[in-house]
Amino acid sequence: MLPYSCKNGTCGSCKGMVENGEVHYPFHPPLALEKSDFAEGYALMCQAEPLENLVIKVREIEAVRDIQVRMLPARVVEKRLLAENVVRLRLKLPKTQRLQFLAGQYIDVLLAGGKRRAFSIASCPSLGDEIELHIRHVEGGDFTGHVFEDLAERDILRLEGPLGNFFVRNDQPERPMIMMGGGTGFAPLKSMIENLLEHGDRREVHLYWGARKETELYLDPLPLRWAREHEHIRYRRALSDPEPNGVLEAFAGLVHEAVLADHPDLSGFDIYMSGPPAMIEAAKPAFAQGGLPEERLFYDSFEFGLDVPVRVLARPH
Repeated sequence: MLPYSCKNGTCGSCKGMVENGEVHYPFHPPLALEKSDFAEGYALMCQAEPLENLVIKVREIEAVRDIQVRMLPARVVEKRLLAENVVRLRLKLPKTQRLQFLAGQYIDVLLAGGKRRAFSIASCPSLGDEIELHIRHVEGGDFTGHVFEDLAERDILRLEGPLGNFFVRNDQPERPMIMMGGGTGFAPLKSMIENLLEHGDRREVHLYWGARKETELYLDPLPLRWAREHEHIRYRRALSDPEPNGVLEAFAGLVHEAVLADHPDLSGFDIYMSGPPAMIEAAKPAFAQGGLPEERLFYDSFEFGLDVPVRVLARPH
C-alpha cells in the first residue's frame, strides 16, 4: 500500500522518488510538486503513469495491506440534518457482508457514468454492519445536491471501500496525539477517537475542531462529553469568523493557530489532521517550524474535484 489521500494531485501525500525510469501525468498536473521536487526526481504516485519500467522509493503503509476492498450495496436507514449544510447518513450493509476498515479510512459512493464521490467513515469499525457519513453540501455539487434534496431513507447506494491511509499509528504509542479537523474533517477523527476509547487506549489526545462559526461545529456536544468523561482527552474549538454574540468558548482564528498557541513545541507529538487543502497546506509548514518531525504528521486532504474518469478520484467533503 502506497500513501495517498486526495487522488487529484493537490495534497502531496503520495509523493515519492523515481530512482529509475520516466513518468507522465495524463489527467491532472502534479500541483503539489515544486520545481525543486521535479529537479530531485520526485513524482506524485497517485497521478503519475509510467512510460517505462520504474524503480521508485516511497514510504509504504503496511497496516492496510490485508484489508479487502469491496463493492457493497447499502441502504439509507437515517438521514438527519446536523447543521444548515451538513447531513448525517447512516447506511446499513447487507446482513451477510461486513465492511472491515481502519478508523480514519473512507469509502467511495459509486454513481452513474463511472463517477464516484469519497466520504470519510465517521463511525467506529466495531459497527460492522453499519457506517455513518457526514456530508457537507457543496454548491454546484450534483451528488451532494441529490443527498440534500432527493435522497430518502430506504434508498440504496453502492459503495466501494475501505480506502485511504489515514489511521492511527501504533509504532510509538507513548507519543501524545493532536487531532485537528476542519469542518467535516471531524468525521474520521470521530471514528479514530471512538475506536481508541473502545480499545482502552489511554494515549493523550488533544482534539481541535475548526470552523467559521459556531453552528458549523455540528456535533459539538460529543467531543465535550469525551473530554468530560475521559481525563486523557482535551477538546478546543477554533472559529475563524466568530459572531459577536457567540456563546461558545473558542479560539478566535484558524485551527492550526490554536494548536500552536497551546503547543509551540510539537517535537513530542503525533499529529493527525483532516480537512480542506487550504487548512492542510497552511498547517504543514507551520507545524514543521514548531518542531514536528515530518514522519509524525498524518493527514487526509478533502477536495471537491471536477468530474473526472474513475481512475482519478475526487475527494468531496
